Amino acid sequence: MLGRVGRSISACLHRLLWHAHTPSPRVAEFLCHLVSGGIGSFWKGITPKLVESASKGAVLLYAKEAIDDACAGAGIGPTAAGFLAGGGGGVCQTVVMGPCTFLVTAVVTSGKDTTVSSQLARTWKEKGIVGFYPGGVAIAFRQASNWASRQGFTQAVRSRYRKAAYGDEAKKLSVTEEAGCGMLGGMLSCWNHPFEVARIEMQARAVAGESYMSMTTVFRSVYAQYGMEGLFKGVIPRMGLNIWQTLFMVTGAGLIKERLGQ
Repeated sequence: MLGRVGRSISACLHRLLWHAHTPSPRVAEFLCHLVSGGIGSFWKGITPKLVESASKGAVLLYAKEAIDDACAGAGIGPTAAGFLAGGGGGVCQTVVMGPCTFLVTAVVTSGKDTTVSSQLARTWKEKGIVGFYPGGVAIAFRQASNWASRQGFTQAVRSRYRKAAYGDEAKKLSVTEEAGCGMLGGMLSCWNHPFEVARIEMQARAVAGESYMSMTTVFRSVYAQYGMEGLFKGVIPRMGLNIWQTLFMVTGAGLIKERLGQ
């Protein structure tokens, strides 16, 4: 039940993210979309999103915890281990996230007649498996930096909070304190938002049949048109997304692992 709620929240927040990344996001445009499509339109593309959330979560937890345990066994400190484990787990996610995020972007940016099944069939027929990975480099960079930051910053915040509040970096924190550290770690991880801007632009161009642009070319193009602000469009809903994902996959995973180990 908790997983279904989380994936539902993710679908809505990703829809808000896409809306904020459009060239000229305005409140009126947002309300117009709400009126024309209804509240249900914010969950458009939820089918591939459910597949993505389930598979990427499994891949992340398995890879991240395995790397974290290996780092601990090698004597690496918790903060450094957090960055390494998160980054490694994030890269592994690209395999399943590439096709899923592409299909979500396709049904969100295309007309009402575009369905997940029709886009899947068309892409497979025209380009094969490679056609599902436009923006794959941006996804890899985003996911590696996402989870390296979420895991690493959360560990760093934990350590500093323990030292500041209790004078002991090994002090056991309450669930509320763990959640607070996770929320701050999730917010801090938004520094990599330009990778998300590049991912959306690259996938939207592929869906529209436009010429390919590399990640660096997208960065230059967005910066030339909109300045630094353009590279951080949609960062507010992304903060919400990062907070809940960090709470689920970093703080929550750590608490469950701790309970199972007792």
